Amino acid sequence: MRSLLRLAVTMTILSGGAASTAVAQGVPTAKVDSLKRTVQTLSARLDSLDAGHCPTATPPQPGTPAKTGNAAVDSLAQTVASLTVRVNASIAAQCGLAAAPKQPAEADPLAAIRAAADSAAIAAGAPPAADTAVVPTVFVSRQRNQSSMNPEISATGDVQFAAQTDIQGLDMQLAEVELSLQATLDPYSATKIFLTWGEDEIGVEEAYIYWTGLPGKFRADVGKYRLAVGELNRWHRHALPETNYPLVYQAFLSPDGLSGVGASFYTTLPISIAKGTSEVFLQAAAIESEALNDGGKQPALLGRLQNFWQLSRSTYMQLGFTGIGAQNGDSSLTSNLFGADLRFTWRPPHAGTRQDVTWRTEGYRLQRLSDAPTTTRYGMYSDLAWRLSKRWVVGGRYDYVEAPYGVEDTNWRATAVATWWQSEFVYLRLQAFRNHLDSTGSLDNLTLQVVWAMGPHKHETY
Repeated sequence: MRSLLRLAVTMTILSGGAASTAVAQGVPTAKVDSLKRTVQTLSARLDSLDAGHCPTATPPQPGTPAKTGNAAVDSLAQTVASLTVRVNASIAAQCGLAAAPKQPAEADPLAAIRAAADSAAIAAGAPPAADTAVVPTVFVSRQRNQSSMNPEISATGDVQFAAQTDIQGLDMQLAEVELSLQATLDPYSATKIFLTWGEDEIGVEEAYIYWTGLPGKFRADVGKYRLAVGELNRWHRHALPETNYPLVYQAFLSPDGLSGVGASFYTTLPISIAKGTSEVFLQAAAIESEALNDGGKQPALLGRLQNFWQLSRSTYMQLGFTGIGAQNGDSSLTSNLFGADLRFTWRPPHAGTRQDVTWRTEGYRLQRLSDAPTTTRYGMYSDLAWRLSKRWVVGGRYDYVEAPYGVEDTNWRATAVATWWQSEFVYLRLQAFRNHLDSTGSLDNLTLQVVWAMGPHKHETY
C-alpha cells in the first residue's frame, strides 16, 4: 500500500508542470504554492516513515479544495486532498497515532493515482478521462475445453526379484504394469478404467461407470469391477500390504482375486448398529473362478454387510460379513462361499502419517454341490502391519487354506515383510515366506519388490 502512495505522490510532483502552466493562465500563485508545499510535506512524511521514524509534526488537513476554474489545478487539488487523507491514515496505522480523517466514501482506492494521471495528461494537452463505471469481473467457465475433457491418467510399475528353493537362479519378472484412466463424465456419473500388462496377460482389470447420489443414497456401478469380498479383494495388487493376495483368496476366488462384469449397488443403512456405521453391497457379476463355477463365467450374486466403529480417538474397528452364490449349469455345480472379516487400526491423531498398527483377519467356508461328492473346505489369514515411521512399515501374515475341491490338501504359509517408502510415489519391499503344502512339502522364498507410480491416483486402497 505504501508503494502505491509513493507512486501517487511522485506522479503528483511530476504533474507540477500543469500547475506552472496554470499560473500563466491567471490562477493565483498562492494557490499553486500551497499545493506544492502540501505535496512536499506528504513526501517528507513518507520519507520519514520509510526510514523507520514516526513523523511528529502536525499532519496537514485535506479540507475541501476550492474551485479555480482551471481543470488542471482543480484536478491536482483534488489529488492532493485525497493523498493527504491516505498518507495520514497510513501513518496513523503504522505509528498508532490518533485516527486520521476517513477518506470520503466515494473515493476509489486508486483514485489518487487516477487523478494524478489525469493531471499529467491535462498538462500534456490531452482531455481528462471521462468517469467510467467499474465493471465487475466476470468468470467464464471453460469446463468443456479440450484440456478439461482429458481423463486423469496414472500408471504403476511392479518389478520383482525372487529366489526360491525349488527354482534355480534368480527369477526376475515385470509382475505388472497398470494404466489408470479416471474422469468425471458429467454432474451425475464418473468412470474408472484400469488396464494391466503382466508376464502372461494383457487385459482389463476394471472398467466401469458409476453414479453417486441416487435416491436412497445409493451408488450404482456398471461394468467390470472387483467384487466386495472381505477387505483386500477390492485392492489392486500394488497396494497390498504384502506382495500377493492371501492364499484363501487365490484358492477360493482366483489367483488375482475376484472380478467380473455386472452391476453393483452400495448404500449405508439409515440405522446405527451400536453407534457405528453400516454399509451394504449387493452385486451381480459374471465371474471366472475355478473354485466357484469351474471358470464358466456364469453370474454370481454377492451380498456384504460392513460395519465400522470408532472406538476412541485413536482406535477403529471394522467387521464385515460376505456371502456369494454361484453356479455352472453345464456341470450342475452350485457353490456357496461365506466369510467374516475383522480389522482393528490404531492410529494416534498427532502421528497419523508416522505411526499406526493395523491387524486384520478373515475366515471363509466354501461349499460345492454337484454330481460329484459335496465338499466343504475352510480357509483364513491373519495379517499385521506396523508403521514404525513415515518411511518404514514392517509386518507379517499367516495363511491357512484347504484345497477347494478334490483330494484334501492343506496349504499354510508364514510371511514376514519390511517396506521402505522412498516417497508416496515409490516403495521397496523385502519379503520372505515359508510355504508348506501337504502333498509337496515346504519351500522358502525371498522376494525384492520395487513399485513406482505416477499420476494423481497412486496405490489406492478402499
